[in-house]
Amino acid sequence: MYEYDVFISYQRSGHDVPAWVRNHFHPRLTEVLDNNLYRDVKVFLDDQIPTGANWPGQLRSALLRTRVLVPVCSPKYFKDEWCLAEWHSMAKREELAGDGHPRQLIYPVIFCDSWNFPDYASERRMRDLHKWSQPFEHYQATPEYIGFNEQIGQIAKELEELIELAPDWRADWPVLTPAPEPPKRARMPRF
Repeated sequence: MYEYDVFISYQRSGHDVPAWVRNHFHPRLTEVLDNNLYRDVKVFLDDQIPTGANWPGQLRSALLRTRVLVPVCSPKYFKDEWCLAEWHSMAKREELAGDGHPRQLIYPVIFCDSWNFPDYASERRMRDLHKWSQPFEHYQATPEYIGFNEQIGQIAKELEELIELAPDWRADWPVLTPAPEPPKRARMPRF
């Protein structure tokens, strides 16, 4: 069964993208979607994984049980193996659920620099949010935040439709995960 309506996929290293997702994008999107839908909305963000939990297993389970993927796109997003696994897992589901006509289950938003995205990403229509990609908490107190909030309202409206049209859940949806990193070599003690 589905557990999440939306899975926010973003490049976790660095500072700006994760800060923007946590400070602005995730809370506003969750609140606006929840206000607009007749039922409680669940948006997955990786910071919900408890400390000590099996990271790959939790991500895999959440992605398998999510209706729509929202990738926060930046050039480094398309170099991150976890981000690519999340994107390609949902792209494969789009193919399988479409019966010859792929169903839209990926709703990409642009954080920055869309001219360096790979062709398969550039072929999709994306919501451009680079104008509002300020990671700082105090950004909420600026007049520009009103424009950001309006954009989130439009995104929520479009996501509502995708969420409602999501295919019936299947336990065999493909979920890709990167191969685990090899263990690091033990350091030799110095005598």
